[in-house]
Amino acid sequence: MKSVIDEERIEVSVDGIAGPYIIIPLDQLERVEALLKSNSVGYWVDSGAISLDGSPYYSIVNLGRQGDGDFVQQLLDANN
Repeated sequence: MKSVIDEERIEVSVDGIAGPYIIIPLDQLERVEALLKSNSVGYWVDSGAISLDGSPYYSIVNLGRQGDGDFVQQLLDANN
């Protein structure tokens, strides 16, 4: 899946201590949630969206410590 903001590939980050996570444009949150739900992937969304220096808003989708970042990345890549 590519970002609607800059057409860059959306990537699962694995550098967090709470497990893998995805930073996505707020406009794509519903689509990503539907993808995760339809594939029985556990997740939660941080309660606030962030914007830096007037840039578009982004949401953080957490996959948890047991989250399978590789599987979620495959899902995102298959849904361009």
